[in-house]
Amino acid sequence: MALIKSVRGFTPEIGENCYLAENATIIGDVIIGKDCSVWFNTVLRGDVNSIRIGDRVNVQDGTVIHTLYQKSVSIIGNDVSIGHNAVIHGAEVKDGALIGMGAVVLDHAVIGEGAIVAAGSVVLSRTIVEPGSIYAGVPAKFVKKVDPAQSKEMNQKIASNYLMYASWFKEE
Repeated sequence: MALIKSVRGFTPEIGENCYLAENATIIGDVIIGKDCSVWFNTVLRGDVNSIRIGDRVNVQDGTVIHTLYQKSVSIIGNDVSIGHNAVIHGAEVKDGALIGMGAVVLDHAVIGEGAIVAAGSVVLSRTIVEPGSIYAGVPAKFVKKVDPAQSKEMNQKIASNYLMYASWFKEE
C-alpha cells in the first residue's frame, strides 16, 4: 500500500477507483479525484501547501509534485497525463494537458487546456502556456498550435490507457 502520511493536521483525500502504487508517497494537504493513478516512486508532497488533482489523472513513475510554502499551490485539472520523472512545482495544469517525461513546470506557471509540454522541457516560473499549444526546450518556448480534436483524442487515449494499466495491478 502507498505511504499516505498526515502532516500539520492535513490528511490526504483519495477519490474513488484510484490506483496508488505500493511505493507512491502522498503527504499532507493533497486531494485526488476519482479514477486516478499514482505510479511507482511518485511523491505528492502537500506538506507546505496544497495539491489538488482532478479526475482521470495519471501521475507516472518518479514524478514529484510540490509547492512553495505560503506562496504557491499545485493544481492539476481533469484528464491530465504527467509523464515519468516530471516535476510540477507550484503550478497549474489545466484539463486535458499532457506533461512529457522529465519535464519541469515551475511555480505559478499555467499550462493551458489541451496543451503539451514536450519531454525534458523546463517551463519557467510564471510562464503561460496557451491552450492547445506545444511548448518544448530549456527554457520551454512555443513550438506550434495543435489540432484541438487531435490533442483531445491523444490525451484521452493516454488517460484511458492508464486506467486500463491500473486495473491490471488492482487484480493482484
